[in-house]
Amino acid sequence: MREASRDRLKAFLTLLPSIILIGIFVYGFIGNTIWISMTDWGGDGALALNPELNFVGLDNYLDLFTGFLSSGFRQDLVNAVYYSVMLLAGAIGIGMFIAILLDQKPKGEDVLRTIFLYPMSLSFIVSGTIWRWLLAPQGGVNVLPTYLGLPPLTFDWTSSTKAVLEFNWQNLLQIFLYIVAFTLILVGLWALKKRPRRAIRFWLGPGVAIGAFAWLGGSMLPQALFMEETHGFNLATLGIIMATIWQYSGYTMALYLAGFHGISQDLRDAAMLDGASSTSYYRHVAIPMLKPITISAVIILSHISLKMFDIIFAMTGPDNAQTGHPALTMYMTTFRANDFAKGAAIAIVLFMVAAMFIVPYVVSQYRQRTRG
Repeated sequence: MREASRDRLKAFLTLLPSIILIGIFVYGFIGNTIWISMTDWGGDGALALNPELNFVGLDNYLDLFTGFLSSGFRQDLVNAVYYSVMLLAGAIGIGMFIAILLDQKPKGEDVLRTIFLYPMSLSFIVSGTIWRWLLAPQGGVNVLPTYLGLPPLTFDWTSSTKAVLEFNWQNLLQIFLYIVAFTLILVGLWALKKRPRRAIRFWLGPGVAIGAFAWLGGSMLPQALFMEETHGFNLATLGIIMATIWQYSGYTMALYLAGFHGISQDLRDAAMLDGASSTSYYRHVAIPMLKPITISAVIILSHISLKMFDIIFAMTGPDNAQTGHPALTMYMTTFRANDFAKGAAIAIVLFMVAAMFIVPYVVSQYRQRTRG
């Protein structure tokens, strides 16, 4: 008992400097940012030596989501959702596909692996500059069909003003309820095979009820704005999404390829002896075994999609409203407009969005360890 207590004390004293530093320089600064976001720090006196800060509560957050002059941030937030979804689907899908091809041990596997992984070594500024040239109106992508005798493309990859999948921000609460209902139903369907009663009681039932309420009683819900404000998927973001997927597909390829190589060859041989084809092996054996890698890739790529500052800055500049991002808006609001309180509020919104991806994973991992 005494030796165990001494070991715990030594471990605690060893970790104490790191705990203090993390507490001050991570969580302390997060707390300070939250405090600043609840003040009125900004305007003419923002750069004073001792600026006067007045507590305003959640006014900055309310202004971001319902303010008349904050429609740009709301479109940036919608852009961030599409950036995240497209990056996750594209990078994970393409990366997994390339990993499966390389897992067949083709000739020149090492060279191909290096080629696919090379974009990951480039900074966002470099890759953004390259793709800005490629996606220019007279750039390589639009001119490419001419080499096949076809007319050149005329699509504005980074400057289009067209949008699809538009919705009215006034119906934000109704849309939020639809998203919650869809998520609950999706989780319920996934858990239906293992625990049907629990899935129906805690996931499918509440999901259907919330969705029905949002559909039937949507007109009775309070509106976020007093006037119509449409947002959607701006086609000008396609070029940035393409560049980001190109840069991170190699990263997910490396993750999945390492996972495939870690699977025992005996397991693969056993599956083949049972009559499984290559497609069936990857679908029913290999890919399900790499679930931890998929979760890790989702978390990492989601975190990256919330920090897409430099590639957007390099490809379209800071003032292109069609391709904006909350991270870029946070920088411009804080250091160009000197509105430090609202910039801090945007930072906390991004922090909360990132926590939505990370916290459930951390909690699930903790539960698995405690059960084990």
